[in-house]
Amino acid sequence: MAKKKASVDLSNTQVLRPPAEDVYRHELDALIANDKGHRPEHWRLSPGAVRTYLMGGKLADGTIIAPKYIGQARIIEAAIATLLTDRALLLLGVPGTAKTWVAEHLAAAISGDSTRLIQGTSGLAEEALRYSWNYARLLQEGPVQEALVPSPIYHAMTDGAIVRIEELTRIPSDVQDSLITILSEKILPVPELNSRVQALPGFNLIATANDRDRGINDLSSALRRRFNTVVMPMPASLKEEVQIVQDRVRTDFLHTMKEEIPIPVKEIERLVTVFRELRSGRTEDQQEKVKRPSATLSAAEAISVINQGLAMAHYFGSGQLTAQDLAPGIRQAVIKDPSTDTEIWMEYRDTILKGRTEWADLYEACRAD
Repeated sequence: MAKKKASVDLSNTQVLRPPAEDVYRHELDALIANDKGHRPEHWRLSPGAVRTYLMGGKLADGTIIAPKYIGQARIIEAAIATLLTDRALLLLGVPGTAKTWVAEHLAAAISGDSTRLIQGTSGLAEEALRYSWNYARLLQEGPVQEALVPSPIYHAMTDGAIVRIEELTRIPSDVQDSLITILSEKILPVPELNSRVQALPGFNLIATANDRDRGINDLSSALRRRFNTVVMPMPASLKEEVQIVQDRVRTDFLHTMKEEIPIPVKEIERLVTVFRELRSGRTEDQQEKVKRPSATLSAAEAISVINQGLAMAHYFGSGQLTAQDLAPGIRQAVIKDPSTDTEIWMEYRDTILKGRTEWADLYEACRAD
Protein backbone atom coordinates (compact mmCIF):
# COMPACT_ATOMS: atom_id res chain seq x y z
CA MET A 1 0.00 0.00 0.00
CA ALA A 2 1.35 3.43 -0.91
CA LYS A 3 2.41 5.54 2.03
CA LYS A 4 0.08 8.45 2.68
CA LYS A 5 1.55 11.73 3.80
CA ALA A 6 0.30 13.88 6.66
CA SER A 7 -2.11 16.43 5.29
CA VAL A 8 -2.86 19.96 6.42
CA ASP A 9 -6.09 21.30 4.94
CA LEU A 10 -5.67 24.99 4.23
CA SER A 11 -8.48 25.21 1.70
CA ASN A 12 -10.48 27.63 3.86
CA THR A 13 -9.03 30.94 2.72
CA GLN A 14 -11.84 33.07 4.13
CA VAL A 15 -10.47 33.24 7.69
CA LEU A 16 -7.13 34.35 9.04
CA ARG A 17 -6.75 31.50 11.50
CA PRO A 18 -9.02 28.47 10.98
CA PRO A 19 -9.59 26.24 14.04
CA ALA A 20 -7.56 23.07 14.49
CA GLU A 21 -10.44 20.79 13.50
CA ASP A 22 -10.55 22.50 10.09
CA VAL A 23 -6.80 22.64 9.47
CA TYR A 24 -6.28 18.99 10.42
CA ARG A 25 -9.62 17.63 9.22
CA HIS A 26 -7.95 15.00 7.02
CA GLU A 27 -6.01 13.60 9.97
CA LEU A 28 -9.03 13.61 12.27
CA ASP A 29 -11.18 11.85 9.66
CA ALA A 30 -8.46 9.23 9.15
CA LEU A 31 -8.17 8.67 12.90
CA ILE A 32 -11.94 8.24 13.22
CA ALA A 33 -11.94 5.72 10.36
CA ASN A 34 -9.05 3.71 11.84
CA ASP A 35 -9.99 4.01 15.52
CA LYS A 36 -10.80 0.60 17.04
CA GLY A 37 -10.53 1.67 20.66
CA HIS A 38 -13.32 2.36 23.13
CA ARG A 39 -14.71 5.87 22.78
CA PRO A 40 -16.16 7.43 25.93
CA GLU A 41 -19.63 8.85 25.45
CA HIS A 42 -19.62 11.96 23.25
CA TRP A 43 -15.89 11.55 22.46
CA ARG A 44 -15.13 11.48 18.73
CA LEU A 45 -11.94 9.48 19.31
CA SER A 46 -10.73 6.93 21.82
CA PRO A 47 -8.14 8.15 24.35
CA GLY A 48 -5.41 6.26 22.47
CA ALA A 49 -6.35 7.93 19.19
CA VAL A 50 -6.36 11.35 20.88
CA ARG A 51 -2.81 10.63 22.03
CA THR A 52 -1.82 9.68 18.47
CA TYR A 53 -3.33 12.92 17.15
CA LEU A 54 -1.31 15.00 19.63
CA MET A 55 1.96 13.01 19.54
CA GLY A 56 1.90 11.84 15.92
CA GLY A 57 2.13 8.37 14.38
CA LYS A 58 1.28 6.16 11.44
CA LEU A 59 -2.18 4.63 11.02
CA ALA A 60 -3.05 1.18 9.68
CA ASP A 61 -4.02 2.63 6.29
CA GLY A 62 -0.67 4.39 5.97
CA THR A 63 -1.83 7.87 6.92
CA ILE A 64 0.87 9.84 8.72
CA ILE A 65 -0.34 11.91 11.68
CA ALA A 66 1.91 14.91 12.25
CA PRO A 67 2.86 15.57 15.89
CA LYS A 68 1.11 18.59 17.37
CA TYR A 69 3.14 18.47 20.58
CA ILE A 70 6.86 17.69 20.67
CA GLY A 71 7.84 16.67 24.17
CA GLN A 72 7.13 14.07 26.82
CA ALA A 73 4.25 11.75 25.91
CA ARG A 74 3.39 11.33 29.59
CA ILE A 75 2.36 14.99 29.77
CA ILE A 76 -0.25 14.47 27.04
CA GLU A 77 -1.32 11.14 28.52
CA ALA A 78 -1.86 12.76 31.92
CA ALA A 79 -3.94 15.52 30.31
CA ILE A 80 -6.12 13.02 28.42
CA ALA A 81 -6.55 10.84 31.51
CA THR A 82 -7.70 13.88 33.51
CA LEU A 83 -10.42 14.61 30.95
CA LEU A 84 -11.72 11.06 31.47
CA THR A 85 -12.36 11.82 35.15
CA ASP A 86 -14.62 14.26 37.00
CA ARG A 87 -11.70 16.68 37.40
CA ALA A 88 -11.11 19.61 35.08
CA LEU A 89 -7.69 20.11 33.49
CA LEU A 90 -5.39 23.05 34.25
CA LEU A 91 -2.40 23.52 31.94
CA LEU A 92 0.12 25.62 33.84
CA GLY A 93 3.39 27.11 32.64
CA VAL A 94 5.34 30.15 31.53
CA PRO A 95 4.38 31.87 28.26
CA GLY A 96 5.27 29.93 25.14
CA THR A 97 5.00 26.38 26.51
CA ALA A 98 2.17 25.42 24.10
CA LYS A 99 -0.61 25.54 26.70
CA THR A 100 -3.15 27.09 24.33
CA TRP A 101 -1.96 24.94 21.42
CA VAL A 102 -2.40 21.71 23.40
CA ALA A 103 -5.77 22.79 24.82
CA GLU A 104 -7.08 23.61 21.34
CA HIS A 105 -5.97 20.29 19.86
CA LEU A 106 -7.34 18.29 22.78
CA ALA A 107 -10.73 19.94 22.29
CA ALA A 108 -10.58 19.38 18.52
CA ALA A 109 -9.74 15.68 18.90
CA ILE A 110 -12.21 14.92 21.69
CA SER A 111 -15.22 17.08 20.76
CA GLY A 112 -14.54 18.02 17.14
CA ASP A 113 -14.95 21.69 18.09
CA SER A 114 -12.23 23.79 19.71
CA THR A 115 -14.15 27.08 19.41
CA ARG A 116 -16.02 26.85 22.73
CA LEU A 117 -13.69 29.36 24.31
CA ILE A 118 -13.68 31.99 27.05
CA GLN A 119 -10.77 34.44 27.14
CA GLY A 120 -9.93 35.33 30.71
CA THR A 121 -9.40 39.01 31.49
CA SER A 122 -9.38 41.13 34.63
CA GLY A 123 -12.73 42.63 33.62
CA LEU A 124 -14.56 39.38 32.88
CA ALA A 125 -18.02 39.20 34.44
CA GLU A 126 -19.69 36.14 35.90
CA GLU A 127 -22.23 36.17 33.06
CA ALA A 128 -19.49 35.23 30.60
CA LEU A 129 -19.01 31.96 32.47
CA ARG A 130 -22.69 31.18 33.10
CA TYR A 131 -25.24 32.94 30.87
CA SER A 132 -26.56 36.40 30.09
CA TRP A 133 -29.82 37.82 28.77
CA ASN A 134 -31.14 39.41 25.61
CA TYR A 135 -32.42 42.47 27.42
CA ALA A 136 -34.82 43.53 24.67
CA ARG A 137 -36.62 40.18 24.92
CA LEU A 138 -36.24 40.12 28.69
CA LEU A 139 -38.07 43.45 29.01
CA GLN A 140 -40.74 42.39 26.57
CA GLU A 141 -41.31 38.77 27.59
CA GLY A 142 -39.76 38.46 31.03
CA PRO A 143 -37.30 35.71 32.04
CA VAL A 144 -38.06 33.02 29.45
CA GLN A 145 -35.75 30.44 27.91
CA GLU A 146 -35.76 32.29 24.59
CA ALA A 147 -34.33 35.41 26.22
CA LEU A 148 -31.40 33.53 27.76
CA VAL A 149 -28.01 33.83 26.02
CA PRO A 150 -25.93 30.71 26.76
CA SER A 151 -22.21 30.95 27.49
CA PRO A 152 -19.68 28.55 25.92
CA ILE A 153 -19.78 26.58 29.21
CA TYR A 154 -23.57 26.34 28.98
CA HIS A 155 -23.29 25.03 25.40
CA ALA A 156 -20.57 22.53 26.35
CA MET A 157 -22.68 21.16 29.20
CA THR A 158 -25.71 20.62 26.97
CA ASP A 159 -23.58 19.08 24.18
CA GLY A 160 -21.36 16.90 26.38
CA ALA A 161 -18.24 18.61 25.05
CA ILE A 162 -14.98 20.28 26.03
CA VAL A 163 -14.88 24.01 26.80
CA ARG A 164 -11.70 26.06 27.14
CA ILE A 165 -10.83 28.98 29.41
CA GLU A 166 -7.69 30.92 28.53
CA GLU A 167 -5.73 32.71 31.27
CA LEU A 168 -7.89 31.49 34.14
CA THR A 169 -5.82 33.32 36.74
CA ARG A 170 -6.47 36.70 35.12
CA ILE A 171 -10.15 36.34 35.99
CA PRO A 172 -11.18 37.98 39.31
CA SER A 173 -11.30 35.48 42.17
CA ASP A 174 -15.02 35.91 42.89
CA VAL A 175 -15.82 35.22 39.24
CA GLN A 176 -13.52 32.18 39.21
CA ASP A 177 -15.45 30.68 42.11
CA SER A 178 -18.65 30.61 40.07
CA LEU A 179 -17.08 27.54 38.43
CA ILE A 180 -17.12 25.52 41.64
CA THR A 181 -20.72 24.31 41.36
CA ILE A 182 -20.31 23.62 37.65
CA LEU A 183 -17.20 21.52 38.17
CA SER A 184 -18.23 19.72 41.34
CA GLU A 185 -21.95 19.10 40.79
CA LYS A 186 -21.89 19.26 36.97
CA ILE A 187 -24.94 21.53 37.06
CA LEU A 188 -25.55 25.16 36.20
CA PRO A 189 -28.44 26.65 38.18
CA VAL A 190 -30.72 29.11 36.36
CA PRO A 191 -32.75 30.56 39.26
CA GLU A 192 -34.56 33.08 37.04
CA LEU A 193 -36.23 30.15 35.25
CA ASN A 194 -36.41 27.94 38.33
CA SER A 195 -34.38 25.36 36.41
CA ARG A 196 -30.87 24.08 35.97
CA VAL A 197 -28.64 22.72 33.22
CA GLN A 198 -27.19 19.25 33.84
CA ALA A 199 -24.01 18.35 32.01
CA LEU A 200 -24.03 15.42 29.61
CA PRO A 201 -21.25 12.81 29.65
CA GLY A 202 -18.19 14.14 27.83
CA PHE A 203 -18.42 17.61 29.35
CA ASN A 204 -15.22 18.91 30.85
CA LEU A 205 -13.14 22.06 31.04
CA ILE A 206 -9.56 22.81 30.02
CA ALA A 207 -8.05 25.95 31.54
CA THR A 208 -4.66 27.52 30.95
CA ALA A 209 -2.73 29.73 33.34
CA ASN A 210 0.53 31.63 33.14
CA ASP A 211 2.51 31.26 36.35
CA ARG A 212 4.65 34.33 35.57
CA ASP A 213 1.81 36.79 34.99
CA ARG A 214 1.93 39.93 37.11
CA GLY A 215 -1.29 40.72 38.90
CA ILE A 216 -2.26 37.05 38.99
CA ASN A 217 -5.47 36.02 40.76
CA ASP A 218 -4.58 32.73 42.39
CA LEU A 219 -7.22 30.03 42.52
CA SER A 220 -9.05 29.45 45.78
CA SER A 221 -8.31 26.13 47.47
CA ALA A 222 -11.90 25.02 46.78
CA LEU A 223 -11.55 25.68 43.06
CA ARG A 224 -8.02 24.28 42.82
CA ARG A 225 -9.30 20.96 44.17
CA ARG A 226 -11.59 20.71 41.13
CA PHE A 227 -8.59 20.73 38.77
CA ASN A 228 -5.78 18.35 37.99
CA THR A 229 -2.76 20.49 37.16
CA VAL A 230 -0.38 19.51 34.37
CA VAL A 231 2.76 21.65 34.21
CA MET A 232 3.89 22.39 30.66
CA PRO A 233 7.70 22.58 30.55
CA MET A 234 9.97 24.46 28.20
CA PRO A 235 11.48 22.26 25.45
CA ALA A 236 14.13 20.08 27.03
CA SER A 237 16.76 20.27 24.29
CA LEU A 238 17.91 22.52 21.48
CA LYS A 239 16.97 19.85 18.93
CA GLU A 240 13.43 19.56 20.32
CA GLU A 241 12.87 23.32 20.29
CA VAL A 242 14.26 23.68 16.77
CA GLN A 243 11.85 20.97 15.58
CA ILE A 244 8.90 22.78 17.19
CA VAL A 245 9.82 26.05 15.48
CA GLN A 246 10.40 24.37 12.10
CA ASP A 247 7.03 22.61 12.13
CA ARG A 248 5.06 25.71 13.10
CA VAL A 249 6.91 27.97 10.65
CA ARG A 250 6.24 25.53 7.80
CA THR A 251 2.51 25.44 8.59
CA ASP A 252 2.23 29.20 9.17
CA PHE A 253 4.01 30.11 5.95
CA LEU A 254 1.98 27.61 3.93
CA HIS A 255 -1.23 29.13 5.30
CA THR A 256 -0.12 32.72 4.71
CA MET A 257 1.69 32.45 1.37
CA LYS A 258 -0.10 29.36 0.00
CA GLU A 259 3.21 27.81 -1.07
CA GLU A 260 5.89 25.50 0.27
CA ILE A 261 9.27 26.99 1.16
CA PRO A 262 12.68 25.56 2.04
CA ILE A 263 12.88 25.71 5.83
CA PRO A 264 15.90 27.83 6.91
CA VAL A 265 17.20 25.28 9.43
CA LYS A 266 20.53 27.05 9.98
CA GLU A 267 18.88 30.35 10.90
CA ILE A 268 16.31 28.64 13.11
CA GLU A 269 19.07 26.80 14.99
CA ARG A 270 21.00 30.03 15.56
CA LEU A 271 17.93 31.95 16.69
CA VAL A 272 16.77 29.20 19.06
CA THR A 273 20.29 28.96 20.49
CA VAL A 274 20.32 32.72 21.20
CA PHE A 275 16.92 32.56 22.88
CA ARG A 276 17.76 29.48 24.96
CA GLU A 277 20.99 31.06 26.19
CA LEU A 278 19.37 34.35 27.15
CA ARG A 279 16.48 32.48 28.75
CA SER A 280 18.64 30.16 30.85
CA GLY A 281 21.43 32.62 31.67
CA ARG A 282 24.08 30.24 30.32
CA THR A 283 25.56 29.35 26.94
CA GLU A 284 24.53 26.02 25.43
CA ASP A 285 27.96 24.52 26.19
CA GLN A 286 27.52 25.63 29.84
CA GLN A 287 30.88 27.43 29.72
CA GLU A 288 29.76 31.04 30.17
CA LYS A 289 27.09 32.85 32.15
CA VAL A 290 24.98 35.55 30.52
CA LYS A 291 22.51 38.04 31.93
CA ARG A 292 18.85 37.27 31.42
CA PRO A 293 16.47 39.88 29.94
CA SER A 294 12.90 40.38 31.13
CA ALA A 295 11.40 38.70 28.03
CA THR A 296 10.46 35.01 28.21
CA LEU A 297 11.98 34.19 24.78
CA SER A 298 10.04 30.98 24.28
CA ALA A 299 9.51 28.93 21.13
CA ALA A 300 6.47 31.13 20.39
CA GLU A 301 8.70 34.22 20.17
CA ALA A 302 11.17 32.33 17.97
CA ILE A 303 8.35 31.36 15.59
CA SER A 304 7.25 34.99 15.41
CA VAL A 305 10.78 36.21 14.64
CA ILE A 306 11.30 33.61 11.92
CA ASN A 307 7.92 34.37 10.33
CA GLN A 308 8.72 38.09 10.31
CA GLY A 309 12.13 37.40 8.81
CA LEU A 310 10.65 35.18 6.10
CA ALA A 311 8.17 37.91 5.18
CA MET A 312 10.99 40.46 4.95
CA ALA A 313 13.07 38.11 2.81
CA HIS A 314 10.13 37.22 0.58
CA TYR A 315 8.93 40.76 -0.11
CA PHE A 316 11.96 43.00 0.47
CA GLY A 317 14.99 40.76 0.15
CA SER A 318 16.50 37.97 -1.90
CA GLY A 319 13.75 35.49 -1.04
CA GLN A 320 16.13 33.49 1.13
CA LEU A 321 16.21 34.19 4.87
CA THR A 322 19.45 35.86 5.98
CA ALA A 323 20.88 37.27 9.20
CA GLN A 324 19.88 40.77 8.02
CA ASP A 325 16.24 39.65 7.89
CA LEU A 326 16.41 38.18 11.40
CA ALA A 327 18.23 40.96 13.25
CA PRO A 328 15.30 43.41 13.68
CA GLY A 329 13.03 40.67 15.03
CA ILE A 330 15.64 39.46 17.49
CA ARG A 331 16.11 42.93 18.92
CA GLN A 332 12.34 43.46 19.20
CA ALA A 333 11.87 40.11 20.97
CA VAL A 334 14.73 40.54 23.46
CA ILE A 335 14.27 44.19 24.41
CA LYS A 336 10.92 44.49 26.19
CA ASP A 337 12.12 46.84 28.95
CA PRO A 338 14.58 49.25 27.27
CA SER A 339 15.94 50.51 30.59
CA THR A 340 17.47 47.10 31.41
CA ASP A 341 17.21 44.83 28.39
CA THR A 342 19.14 47.06 25.98
CA GLU A 343 22.34 46.76 28.00
CA ILE A 344 21.85 43.01 28.48
CA TRP A 345 21.36 42.48 24.74
CA MET A 346 24.39 44.60 23.79
CA GLU A 347 26.58 42.73 26.26
CA TYR A 348 25.44 39.34 24.90
CA ARG A 349 25.87 40.54 21.31
CA ASP A 350 29.37 41.94 21.86
CA THR A 351 30.69 38.97 23.83
CA ILE A 352 28.89 35.73 22.91
CA LEU A 353 27.84 36.50 19.31
CA LYS A 354 31.07 38.29 18.45
CA GLY A 355 33.11 35.41 19.80
CA ARG A 356 31.57 32.90 17.39
CA THR A 357 33.44 33.38 14.13
CA GLU A 358 30.97 31.22 12.20
CA TRP A 359 28.23 33.64 13.29
CA ALA A 360 30.00 36.75 12.00
CA ASP A 361 27.13 37.63 9.64
CA LEU A 362 24.57 37.46 12.47
CA TYR A 363 26.78 39.58 14.75
CA GLU A 364 27.29 42.23 12.07
CA ALA A 365 23.57 42.29 11.26
CA CYS A 366 22.62 42.69 14.94
CA ARG A 367 25.26 45.37 15.47
CA ALA A 368 24.00 47.33 12.44
CA ASP A 369 20.34 47.07 13.46
